[in-house]
Amino acid sequence: MRHLSRMASLCLLAALVSPVPLASAEEPETPQDPAPTTLALNATKTYAGRETRLTVTALSGAPEPLSQVSVRIERRVDGSWRPAGEAVTGEDGTVEVERTMSRSADDNRFRASYDGDETHAPSTSGAVVAALARREGVVRLRGPADVVDGRRITLRVTSRTRSGEPVTGDARVLRRLDGRRTGTSWREVRTVSTGGKGKARIRVRPRVDTRWRVVGLAQDWVTRGRSDVLRVDNLPPVAPVRLTPAAPTPRVHLPTQRRGTGRGAHPVVTRIPDGVWGSMTGRSWHAGCPVGRAGLRLLRINYWGYDGYRHRGELVAAVGAMPAMRNALVGLFKAELPIRSMYRVDRFGWSARLQGADDYRSMAAGNTSAFNCRQVVNRPGVRSPHSYGRSLDLNTWENPYRSPTGLVPNTWWQSHSHPRVAWRSREHRVVQILTRAGFRWTYGNGDTQHFDVGGGHGRAIAAPPARRCGGAACD
Repeated sequence: MRHLSRMASLCLLAALVSPVPLASAEEPETPQDPAPTTLALNATKTYAGRETRLTVTALSGAPEPLSQVSVRIERRVDGSWRPAGEAVTGEDGTVEVERTMSRSADDNRFRASYDGDETHAPSTSGAVVAALARREGVVRLRGPADVVDGRRITLRVTSRTRSGEPVTGDARVLRRLDGRRTGTSWREVRTVSTGGKGKARIRVRPRVDTRWRVVGLAQDWVTRGRSDVLRVDNLPPVAPVRLTPAAPTPRVHLPTQRRGTGRGAHPVVTRIPDGVWGSMTGRSWHAGCPVGRAGLRLLRINYWGYDGYRHRGELVAAVGAMPAMRNALVGLFKAELPIRSMYRVDRFGWSARLQGADDYRSMAAGNTSAFNCRQVVNRPGVRSPHSYGRSLDLNTWENPYRSPTGLVPNTWWQSHSHPRVAWRSREHRVVQILTRAGFRWTYGNGDTQHFDVGGGHGRAIAAPPARRCGGAACD
């Protein structure tokens, strides 16, 4: 027994002195995933140039406010996200920041980001568009109330908001033509861009009475603006012809010829184009005429109409007579002596009575013309000097012809004159200008409208026979 007790004591002592490992005070914990977080972003609606209030709310997965954490604000500019500052959430997990609104809606997109920490996962809010409140656009148009035909004027555009901010952007320039024949619809002329000061200038050259309006196109930040109507009267460059109320008016009405082109009289002489020759054939020219296509030329020239405006007329004459025709009409233009109209005589169709273009209708319209292969008015079988392309009939309504059977196209004007458009004396300015250009006032007051270029009737040129339609020549 004593022996067993001694052995137990030794074992107990060994246990006390043996290096037995001690148990750890804390057992290691299993790692856990960071709690999910959410970011919400809201923005207030306001005008461009003002501050929008961005409110960021950060929540943990509970959900509980995520306080005292730094969130990053980003802004989308020109298609890419760019830093727009940082802010720290408060105790309620929210923070407010202000950013200036851009005029472009695409540049007013924001988002918020949180990088996370040991216990909270990173998070990014959805993109939020800060809505733009639109300013009211105001467009003004300024310019002169009238313009002399052929000259340019400047129209000035100002585009602003109702509060006075300049608007940079495109604006449509609209024009409406006044007058019975031109209609009343608005048509876009061009688009202009207002600069940084919201201003633009337009250079125009209206050829008729016009009305103008400018419409500023709507933008993200400003509504469409529309100017008041600006009316611009087109004034004649020279004094219109004033006739006594007792004077008769032409029996045949002609449409007003188009406005003049180029500078001054701008005479252009060419060979007879195919289209013109096609119109002449069977009217002012036909088989058996003493001059053919090769011996004729077309003159296009500006003249002063009775309305005081420049118009573009044309006539056909012989090659040899064309210099005198050109110089005479240029002289009349420089002296501001008007012509009622200057259409080629083939416009008036075939006349079986004259065996050429209908000079009766041409005179009844007061038309000025030259070449016309026909018989003399009211003298059947007698070839007219106009058949040779060296004669000019000028302002035929106011300057009658005393035919074998009476005055044509009217009787009133034979006993009346006018300082600009009707002559009864070789001292008249029109007669003097044509005389200096190489014309003769051949028959005086017997045929006041008629002038001849000296030097013969020209050379006869063979021509193919004319086709006939129902007894009359045709194309």
